[in-house]
Amino acid sequence: MELNFITTLIKHDVNHNVKQCFKSKKSFVCRKEEVMAIKSKFPTKIPLIVERYHKERNLPTLDKSKFLVPEDITMSQFLVIIRNRIRIKPNQALYLIINNRSMLSMSLTMAQAYEHYGDEDGFLYITYASQEVFGYKDGKIGYLL
Repeated sequence: MELNFITTLIKHDVNHNVKQCFKSKKSFVCRKEEVMAIKSKFPTKIPLIVERYHKERNLPTLDKSKFLVPEDITMSQFLVIIRNRIRIKPNQALYLIINNRSMLSMSLTMAQAYEHYGDEDGFLYITYASQEVFGYKDGKIGYLL
């Protein structure tokens, strides 16, 4: 059920991705220079842009969209960081979508994800979205049919 949600989300909104939102704020040259400065200062870190899916209504937006993470952190560890940062309920599933089209294995390191999915400007773009699961709603037990 969760994968169908993500597949539908991606298929119907390819034109409204997070990269357009962030990329519209700064020129390509400016973003590229920013990444080069970050990489020269922190060569073992991965520069990320993390933003909420534009149609998401259940999750708050993060207080910042730029992250600098170690190369060896896994997608699973990063998911925990995002969950803690936005303080979501245990009954909400959180999905990380790379380049608005792929859900990656949670065992991949950020270095692996960056190598395969890093943008030409040097950032790795991640969108987060949610869906209520496990039959709970506002603290009351319910049942999924």
